[in-house]
Amino acid sequence: MKLTAEERAMLRGKRGEPVRRALELQIEVGRFYGAKRCVPVTNVHMMGDIEVMGDGGLEHLRRLARSGARCEAAVTTNARCFDFAHAERLGQDAGEAAKERRLIGYLRQMNVMTTDTCINYQTLYQPHFGERLAWGDTGTVIWANSVCGARSNFESGPFALAAAMTRRVPEYGFHLDAHRRGTCVVEVDADPGDLAEWGALGKLVGESHQSYFAVPVFTGVRRAPTADELKHLGASLASYGSMAMYHMVGVTPEAPTLAAALGGNRPKERMRITRADIERVFRSYENPDGSCNFVVFSGPQLSLLEMKRLAELFDDRRVHAGTTVFVTTANGVLSAARALGYAQKLEAAGVTILEGVCVYILQNLTRMRAANGWANMISNSAKIVNTITAHKFNTILRRTRDCVDIACTGVFR
Repeated sequence: MKLTAEERAMLRGKRGEPVRRALELQIEVGRFYGAKRCVPVTNVHMMGDIEVMGDGGLEHLRRLARSGARCEAAVTTNARCFDFAHAERLGQDAGEAAKERRLIGYLRQMNVMTTDTCINYQTLYQPHFGERLAWGDTGTVIWANSVCGARSNFESGPFALAAAMTRRVPEYGFHLDAHRRGTCVVEVDADPGDLAEWGALGKLVGESHQSYFAVPVFTGVRRAPTADELKHLGASLASYGSMAMYHMVGVTPEAPTLAAALGGNRPKERMRITRADIERVFRSYENPDGSCNFVVFSGPQLSLLEMKRLAELFDDRRVHAGTTVFVTTANGVLSAARALGYAQKLEAAGVTILEGVCVYILQNLTRMRAANGWANMISNSAKIVNTITAHKFNTILRRTRDCVDIACTGVFR
């Protein structure tokens, strides 16, 4: 890799040992991917919680913090595994909660803003076209690349933290024009409405194109999608297909036309998705025992508009006895939802609102599932329906209104 004078000085220790080691890591990764240079980044978003990082990660952060490591770029954190206000009621481990608090302390000592959200792009920072980022979490990265036209790869927690210290990343992957061009064309011969339908669309494309460098180009979309619809589409594509980018002709900034989105590529495939295809996705889920006592609105966290919609659907209703309903959102969204009365309506209905977490990474979730008899998990998020199977749930995707009806009636449909 070609290094600048500043980078060579960093390797000599001019900015301290933590920065020297951070840049060494980045150079090794850059060499592995064939990067020719590093490029500056202006914003970092990192995954960092005890459930993901474990004791080894906690010790790594402790050593970094005590060595004087400090983030120079603005850096925020992804959703974590504890909402401390609910940890005891959920039966989460007190020792692990204490470790999580220590982990948060180390991050703050290093100048990290522990914001605990996977929707940073809706609540904290909206990157601009062409901006270089070092973001972790699949849903955030595919949003930045696709909807904003910013540039980021999927970055692990340690690598994102290194980028925050050096203010740069090696230039490879989706920092390069070559990887941002469309590789397949998807004709949408349907009009997805509910968020779950946009997730189903992402599942259909992602499952059949499981490649990090697959970049689908959507055509035929009949109206401008909302931010939450694009959020659920992207999160689903990233979950089922490990995709980091998509184009939507006439909607996303690098796709004013199909030709521009393809950038000279000849598409490897053309596929057409109809209303019947989307309906088949919903019919594909099975409920062998008919149970429906765990309903989740999470993955990604909910926007204020989603909170408003749920408050309307749950208004004057009550969650069925024996059923648990989780809603997860970010601190800023929850604060606004309380000020506007949406949170109170949800809680009056018996919904548990968890702040700053994702249900998928809740500490002790597998034991929680067994203790509460949650055989099935029902959600309007295609992403979490896919990822949470790691905790041995049978998962079922349903539209938002259907999820609310199931939660309130105790009847599966």
